[in-house]
Amino acid sequence: MPHEDVELNHRERATLRAVALGKAEITCSCEPDLFIDGLACCDQTTAHRLAKGGLVVPARAGRPGERVPALISDLGRAALGEKPVATIAA
Repeated sequence: MPHEDVELNHRERATLRAVALGKAEITCSCEPDLFIDGLACCDQTTAHRLAKGGLVVPARAGRPGERVPALISDLGRAALGEKPVATIAA
C-alpha cells in the first residue's frame, strides 16, 4: 500500500484508531494477529492488511507467536490524516 494511495474502509480506520490509543497487541509472525483490549480482532484480514502495509507495527521484537504491543506507524497516521509523531534526536 503506497502511502499516497492508501484508502481505508471504516473498519480499517477504526482498527488504526484503536492501535493509536494503545489498546492493541500484535503477534510476531509472518501473518500477524491483532488483539484489541485483549480480544482477538474479529477481522484478521484487516489486521493482516494493516500490518503488511506497514500501517501497524510491533513495538518491539519478540519470539515467534509472542504478543507484543502494537503501534501505529507514521504511514498509518498519514492514512488517518494525522501528522507523524516527532522524534527527539539525542
